[in-house]
Amino acid sequence: MDVPFELQIALRYLLAKRKQAFISVISLISTLGVVVGVMALVIALALMTGLQGELRDRILGSNPHIFVWKRGGITGGYQQQLDLLRREPHVTGAAPAILGKALVSAAGDQAFINIKGIDPAVEPQVTDIGRAMRSGVLADLTKEDPDTPGAILLGSDLAAQLGVQVGDSISVLTPQGTLSPMGMIPRARRLRVAGVFSLGLYEIDSQTGFVSLDVAKRLLDKEDIDAIQLRLDDVFRAPETADAISAKLGEGWFAQDWADMNQSLFSALWLEKVAISLTIGLIVMVAALNIVASLILLVMEKHRDIAILKTMGASARSVTTIFMLQGLVIGIVGTAVGASLGYGISKVLDTYKLIRVPVDVYQISHVPFKVLPLDFALVVVSAILIAFVATIYPSRQAAKLDPAQALRYE
Repeated sequence: MDVPFELQIALRYLLAKRKQAFISVISLISTLGVVVGVMALVIALALMTGLQGELRDRILGSNPHIFVWKRGGITGGYQQQLDLLRREPHVTGAAPAILGKALVSAAGDQAFINIKGIDPAVEPQVTDIGRAMRSGVLADLTKEDPDTPGAILLGSDLAAQLGVQVGDSISVLTPQGTLSPMGMIPRARRLRVAGVFSLGLYEIDSQTGFVSLDVAKRLLDKEDIDAIQLRLDDVFRAPETADAISAKLGEGWFAQDWADMNQSLFSALWLEKVAISLTIGLIVMVAALNIVASLILLVMEKHRDIAILKTMGASARSVTTIFMLQGLVIGIVGTAVGASLGYGISKVLDTYKLIRVPVDVYQISHVPFKVLPLDFALVVVSAILIAFVATIYPSRQAAKLDPAQALRYE
């Protein structure tokens, strides 16, 4: 295969030996700069993408994709609304919910928690609670026994904090109580721990208790449900589906999707991803400046060779191509090695969960890494493009070299 002479000369300059060995060293340093920049950028993007994805999956596993509310509560029978919402496009599940707050205590410890009344028969359609049970079963919530108190499911972290397990009893104190001459007196009720779940989201596992709808009505003194929960076949269609449902149900109804409920969290994560990408991207820019410096030094060192090439008939375009190819080789080799290392390191860190973080701060036990094809391609293309742009000025200067001036004092 015939290799263009421009590429042959570019490679020869890159691999210079003996007296011009410093040129090879500078080229190697430039290549290493590209390697480090691209590798760091791939790892940073994988970290932020993995963190976003992991938090999104855990949030969506612990919560419905859409909450449907009505001002003043969903009065009367809610079954008609459930059937109507199940027929909406992209809706795969619907379930009622009653929400409230409570103070629970057991074994001398106590905690403020969120009480969620659910229908165990349909709740698995909208959340992953069925698969999240670590002890006990979801159906135990509906097993009413006149001789035993109502049942409650506790998150694993909450159960550990209270020091209880399945079969133990806890005291539940809600703001709703008995009216007396001294005002409303909160009333404590005993509930039996029917199961322990772990949805993987610390905020839920440490602050939530699930009870049946009937128990929730008694605890919170409510006659009707507070909201209808929906799950979709495509989580990214949640905003448009929520808007369509609000418009269809009419005045007084509104729907809130998961992205809206967690907007501040994901906005912060997106800003962090952009900031980290720009910051680490400066490493690639520094590497590009190294390419510019190495090519300028090469042009100064090889001015005699350039003059001889021109006198032998090489065009200005060929001279430009020689130095552009040299910069592109540095950029392509550095990008390929850096992207490969970044991808490999990300996979190792994610597979073996090497970076551990506090669960109560970050909601997850380890830092996940996920390399998206689009992010990977964007980094590779951008790095090569930056390397190409860095070659333009030195290459144009080489092409403008006057052979007569270059050879006058040789």
